[in-house]
Amino acid sequence: MKKLLFFVLAIGTYLDVHAQIQVELKSEYLGKSSYRVTKGETNEKVGNSKGSAKVHQADINIPLSLKLNELKRPTLWAINAGLAYAKLDNENFTEPLVIDKIMNIGISLNHVRPLNDRWSMVASVGGGIYMPSTDFSQMELNNLLGSAGIVFIRHLRPNLDLGGGLALNNSFGFPMVFPAFYLNWRTEGKYDVRIALMKGLEMSVGYNMHRNLRLSIIAEMNGQTALLKQEGKDKIFSHMYLVTGFRPEIKIGKTISIPITAGMNVWRPTQITDRKLKSIFQEKEHYFQASPYGSVGLKMKF
Repeated sequence: MKKLLFFVLAIGTYLDVHAQIQVELKSEYLGKSSYRVTKGETNEKVGNSKGSAKVHQADINIPLSLKLNELKRPTLWAINAGLAYAKLDNENFTEPLVIDKIMNIGISLNHVRPLNDRWSMVASVGGGIYMPSTDFSQMELNNLLGSAGIVFIRHLRPNLDLGGGLALNNSFGFPMVFPAFYLNWRTEGKYDVRIALMKGLEMSVGYNMHRNLRLSIIAEMNGQTALLKQEGKDKIFSHMYLVTGFRPEIKIGKTISIPITAGMNVWRPTQITDRKLKSIFQEKEHYFQASPYGSVGLKMKF
């Protein structure tokens, strides 16, 4: 069910009203911890297996056109492109339960449109490459994933948007529809709270200490996926992680910020499953235990 949650969240669309190119770079480190398996009521270590991970991500959002109505709601067309590379430093594995590298490259065309005073629509179509390698000569049709989605958003309050819809992709080898959800709640002022369920899960409680410095307590969920073959069978390798920590964000002018996070990786399910629908409902789950976490990022607007 955890893998299903990732596909539900990863619709790849979000509501953004800035008519600027936005670039975000991020490097993460998830510390070493033991590898375990749960099945039913049992929970045990997998031999002496352990591992850590380094993840590097880049994301760019390019608005193509933007119009605002009288309520400042956008009609927006934008292109979003993203790259993620994960290097898993695995140790003492005697079975092929994990892989060492993941490369994800994706691009999507996103459209936002107000429907009336209370409702907006977000739609997206795109595709990507999901490989267990950085060697493009090894890329096969099996590594390609297409996606599309539509979400209808209800503007409940000036600071609260809630929506739902459908996401379509071929994660299991054939087109399949998943539910998709959208949540964006925020407060403003010296102290602020932000909760967003869009590209992933993001929660923060922040204090704007200075115009150039924001301090936050955060919780975020992210992940990568590789589509591969193992023993002649189509497989999915999913790498997810839920992190929490303390984040100072240094702001340089109005266009550049540098978020730095120190905390814990509290949940990192990482496993290979069959590329079949029934794999969503399997009881067995492999995961790495909690470990230290750190990241540094760079956000720019042009």
